[in-house]
Amino acid sequence: MDDELAAPPRSSTSDRSTEQGPHLAPHRKRARRAVRRDGYGAIFISPFVLALTLFMIVPIGYAIYESLYTTKLIGGTSYSGFANYRAVLSSAQFWDGAKRVAVFAVVQVPLTIGIAAFFAALFDAGVSRFGKLLRTIYFMPFAVPAVVASVMWSFLLLPHLGPFSKLADAIGFHNTNFFSTKLILPTIIVMVIWEWTGYNMTILFTSLRAVPRTVTEAALLDGASLWTIIWRVKIPMVRPAIVMLCFVNAVGALQLFTEPQILAAFQPQAVSFGFTPSLYVYNTAIGSAEYNLGAAAAVVLGLLIGAVSIGSMGLRRRNGEFA
Repeated sequence: MDDELAAPPRSSTSDRSTEQGPHLAPHRKRARRAVRRDGYGAIFISPFVLALTLFMIVPIGYAIYESLYTTKLIGGTSYSGFANYRAVLSSAQFWDGAKRVAVFAVVQVPLTIGIAAFFAALFDAGVSRFGKLLRTIYFMPFAVPAVVASVMWSFLLLPHLGPFSKLADAIGFHNTNFFSTKLILPTIIVMVIWEWTGYNMTILFTSLRAVPRTVTEAALLDGASLWTIIWRVKIPMVRPAIVMLCFVNAVGALQLFTEPQILAAFQPQAVSFGFTPSLYVYNTAIGSAEYNLGAAAAVVLGLLIGAVSIGSMGLRRRNGEFA
């Protein structure tokens, strides 16, 4: 009896481990599953990360590196710091090209999205009997490579020989040269609108189809007309998609290259050395063999595009598109 009273008490640690053991096991299992799931996720995204690193991050890093040096025929390559950036920022040709693409974007982006919204609304309303066929036809120009489209339009607009030049002569606009200095930018705007309207229309049509039917039915019960439902009810509900397309097209305008480069073969004097910032980069690096200066111009252009992208994200976040 005395021995039993004198025996030390049982360890509280062992009691807790015994009591908590069954509860800790599920936590450990969940932790192992989370680690395994993260490992699978890393495997799945690794091809994308590899491609992003090889074709995006490495070229950007190499361009920044090259932009800090200057290579001369006599003297070789030497570190020049920000001298190339100062040359680009003080270049009238580069900024003339930037102003030109700004004018291009101000005209092309609203027209493209406006035409796309009009056709998307018509198809969504079911006005056309052959909606699927027409949507496919309108989307086909986007599937045509930009080089092929530019060559095609170059022959269609050929002075004195192209059908559009003959049409202009028939209605009284004689000797119209769509590749002249005054008309080259409107010509490119028409070409880009033709190429990109189908893409924008498809995005807007998909967004309109996502609007709940109850909204449309409620508007119909209130006596709203089809036009009112489209422009007062549905279009405002797809405003996030419209804002997104505005910035996507604006970024595309800053990268304008293919169309003026192809048209330069038909009218070289109408497309200058720095007609667009992208052409300035190309002609500087390839045409003039000033790789370091071209790299600096490419970095500056990338910063401009990045600023537009950041502005787009900020505006969309302020509108509540992102949590």
